[in-house]
Amino acid sequence: MLDIADELHRWVEQGRDFAVATVVAVGGSAPRRPGAALAVDADGTAIGSVSGGCVEGAVYELCQQALKDGESVLERFGYSDEDAFAVGLTCGGVIDILVTPVRAGDRDRPAVAAALDTAAQGRAAALARIVSGPADLVGRALVVRPDGSHGGFGAHPELDRTVAAEAAALLDAGRTGTLEIGAQGSRCGAPLTVLVESSVPPPRMIVFGAIDFASALVRIGKFLGHRVTVCDARPVFATEARFPEADEIVVEWPHKYLERTEVDARTVLCVLTHDAKFDVPLLRLALRLPVAYVGAMGSRRTHLERNERLREVGVTELELARLRSPIGLDLGARTPEETALSIAAEIVAARRGGSGVSLTGAHTPIHHDATSEPARRIGSVA
Repeated sequence: MLDIADELHRWVEQGRDFAVATVVAVGGSAPRRPGAALAVDADGTAIGSVSGGCVEGAVYELCQQALKDGESVLERFGYSDEDAFAVGLTCGGVIDILVTPVRAGDRDRPAVAAALDTAAQGRAAALARIVSGPADLVGRALVVRPDGSHGGFGAHPELDRTVAAEAAALLDAGRTGTLEIGAQGSRCGAPLTVLVESSVPPPRMIVFGAIDFASALVRIGKFLGHRVTVCDARPVFATEARFPEADEIVVEWPHKYLERTEVDARTVLCVLTHDAKFDVPLLRLALRLPVAYVGAMGSRRTHLERNERLREVGVTELELARLRSPIGLDLGARTPEETALSIAAEIVAARRGGSGVSLTGAHTPIHHDATSEPARRIGSVA
């Protein structure tokens, strides 16, 4: 549900009762991933999506029923060959959906409200909810924060500690996933399945080089949910007027800025300067940082010459292998907007494990899942 935290947080502040349906698990070619949610309030207002339209009507009714009953329910939706008009996924996939009421006075509303408030403010937290197990525990929630503090399900203290530790690991990686665990926090006791949703600040995109192509890349970076910084040593080009949609504009030598700013495993670095005096010191540093993506613009001749300069300053072949250059996928792009699209497509493919080839005639999966984890049993050997 944290994917629609902004609106749900407003509902909580307004004192609204609502029910939220969250995708817990998927199989086959399902359109939405675990954590995707649809919520319905007491007036019938709906936000979000769990299937892109295939089963929204049926899930909407489940939410209304949960609001009336005050009970959580786990439902499975899949394609039915026997009845073409049955509610299901036309893509042939299967999704499990947890429907949970969030009403005034409910035991778990404070935990849900805390997670929504944190996510809406762009801060990190994980929300763990019991998906299946004893009826009195299904739907129970606890919040885990980066400092290790957490609430409780109100069942067994060891269960709280075990789930909090596992949720903290998922939060650290920015992942959503499910856990299988005993009701007392081990393999013993009635089995439980717990969904852990992670809310983390938007990933960073740092665009080096305040050129026309950068302006288009900033727009598409924002569209993809990145916090975008533009950095250029030339103050005449790095201006708010030229990049109104950027979150931050920095006038500084690129490598100097990269030395002092914070990056992580989700950060993408796009080097559009194609000028050796900027590129070489910047890429020498960038290729040694634990970031998700490093791409550099330039012709194939520029690419070869730049690689030689990088080797001369000590960049190894293993480090060079991380460099996406010339930047972007081969779309035949010419305009700044088309080029930005090709760069964004390569970033998404790198993040999701996609091949970048046309789906027509291919036998590869349509949906890759590089950012969520399958259910795992606590105490088992990976």
